[in-house]
Amino acid sequence: MSSEQNPASPKSTGNAGNAGNDENGRDTEQAGPRPRRLTYAAALVGLEGLALVVGGLWILVLGFTGDPDDRQQAVTGGVTLVVLALLPLLAARGLLGCRSWSRGPAVITQIMALPVAYNLLQADSMAIPAGIALAATAIAALVLIVNGETTRALGIRGPGNAQDADSAGPKRRP
Repeated sequence: MSSEQNPASPKSTGNAGNAGNDENGRDTEQAGPRPRRLTYAAALVGLEGLALVVGGLWILVLGFTGDPDDRQQAVTGGVTLVVLALLPLLAARGLLGCRSWSRGPAVITQIMALPVAYNLLQADSMAIPAGIALAATAIAALVLIVNGETTRALGIRGPGNAQDADSAGPKRRP
């Protein structure tokens, strides 16, 4: 195997123990602080997850203590919301940790939130402000998640750049 196919990673003398790649394959020497946009996106996604947990627990409590039309349906709905909350909560944690896998679940959560927001906006009740808040949160989170700075911080390459980066090997710093 030649040195061009598997070049040694450069290590600085001051922090040789920290040099190398993280679990996402990014060079840890080049990894800087987490961009603010990524932190804001993680906060919005986490907020949606917490809202799902609160809503699910609320439905569960009402199902057990109140007088629902169908207790089994209320309990099932509450449990479903709590379980669905795991997706955005895990995505938010991954975004905070700059994990590239977390962008997919975060985007899926926002795409799923938009039809829910639309249905809330169609209601003639107090659900309209909730629909406005959900739509604004989902759109803002989507914009932050697909932002170029966020994408670079997560180590995600575009479809045209994946082969070029793999064939060129790791970049060396001057």
